[in-house]
Amino acid sequence: MALPAVRMTGITKRFPGVVANDHIDFDVWRNKINVLVGENAAGKTTLMNVLFGLYKPDEGEILINGKKSTLRSPRDAINLKICMIHQHFKLIPAFTVTENVALVSVLSGKGIFGLFKDALMDLNAIEKRIASLSEEYGLKVDPKAKIEQLSVGEQQRVEIIKAIYQDVEVLIMDEPTAVLTPQEVVDLFRFLKAFGKEGRAIVFITHKLDEVMSIGDIVTVIKAGRVVATKTTTETDKNELARLMVGRDVIFRPAKGDSSLVGNILRVENLEALNDRGIKALKSVTLSIRGGEILGIAGVSGNGQKELAEVIMGLRKATKGNVFLEDDNVTNCPPFDRGRIKHSVGYIPEDRLSRGLILDFSIRDNAILGSDLLTSFTKNRILLDYKNISKHAKNLVSSFDVKTTGIEAIARTLSGGNLQKLILARELSRKPRLLIACDPTRGLDVGATEFVRQKLLDLRKDGVATLLISEDLDEILSMSDFIAVIFEGEIMKILSGGTVDIEEMGLLMAGVRKNSESSEGSR
Repeated sequence: MALPAVRMTGITKRFPGVVANDHIDFDVWRNKINVLVGENAAGKTTLMNVLFGLYKPDEGEILINGKKSTLRSPRDAINLKICMIHQHFKLIPAFTVTENVALVSVLSGKGIFGLFKDALMDLNAIEKRIASLSEEYGLKVDPKAKIEQLSVGEQQRVEIIKAIYQDVEVLIMDEPTAVLTPQEVVDLFRFLKAFGKEGRAIVFITHKLDEVMSIGDIVTVIKAGRVVATKTTTETDKNELARLMVGRDVIFRPAKGDSSLVGNILRVENLEALNDRGIKALKSVTLSIRGGEILGIAGVSGNGQKELAEVIMGLRKATKGNVFLEDDNVTNCPPFDRGRIKHSVGYIPEDRLSRGLILDFSIRDNAILGSDLLTSFTKNRILLDYKNISKHAKNLVSSFDVKTTGIEAIARTLSGGNLQKLILARELSRKPRLLIACDPTRGLDVGATEFVRQKLLDLRKDGVATLLISEDLDEILSMSDFIAVIFEGEIMKILSGGTVDIEEMGLLMAGVRKNSESSEGSR
């Protein structure tokens, strides 16, 4: 009988106050796409961090090609042809795409001198190889661009290219499609299937059960640190997997219901702005959102969505045009000016790590970031009221099921999904009148996604205006009253959410209009 490429037996990993992996057995087979699913903080990423050498297991052993192996660091894993693409990117922001790919030479054991000899002295060759891989796998990225200038989606593509570049035998992918468009997902899946057929082994961590059924061969469900089921995808379906993950049936598309529309809460007129590279990212963008309405923004990542949200929030300067909150012009006002506080604007950023949280602060402290401290959480407007702050933080953790050892825990100890839930809990607790939501369910499991989408629909029912920017087209289609399609910073057309032609939307996302249509949609 053939041996698995990787056999993990009895893997146990403990952290203070929690057992992340509890005697887990897990095989990774060649020629297969081995899928790991489970709720946020179920232990999936921890298990793969053990395989990648980032964590040392407290118990258990790992066999690579039938041979017992000790993985003391990622270098050991890379030398064994094991590579992991993390949900939170391992890139150096100030370096270019090419320089980040070149750094693979260091982790592969060549050291700094090998890096200079094999990489830095031949960056042109690496740049050409990146361009070739980008073209081959449909992962558009500029090899000369600095990471800090790229959108989250573009950064994810760099990580994928970096892994492909290494010619690995065991490829671990943690939520790799979270920021890819449907077309890019198709290209990625085509690569993975071909890659697996070459005798490689792939571990695919995802929360998207449609992806499990589309690409997976074997699926393992982890709940509370233990394996509860391992099945072939031919003998299960997404409803059963959802029940195994969360212990109940899940509603994948909650009903929107009616809402009471009120006047325009947000109005953007002829808005223009530059990206981080000084190139025009927004071109005469005009749109509005009424209270009780969700306006979705659909487009390929890197087409101005990030810049639009940041200009509205005062995090980026507009070079032309205006932003109105009701009748107040807040164009180029700072993020926490009186206008935004008066109109109670909530913000779920695209990049939760750099924009949404301070990772070295506690959960308690992160729970009040951006709040009006003069009135909400102080005594006599001077000293912080820690008793009230702690009560508030505990309520958020409880109501949004943020899995943590306590509110004093440092934010960086949370899983990606629980970091997202903490941001959502904080922003929604302020009862916003306008919510700017960028990929609000990215990295969340099916149960948490259902919960968050229902929360957004509850806000809609209560008269809140929501700008929903999401790379998940199913989310855009199921949640939006209207959909603005954006391409290269221009609103191509505004579509009615209830009567969307998917083919037309795909063409608009690629910059193609039918019959020379106007860029202004009807509302």
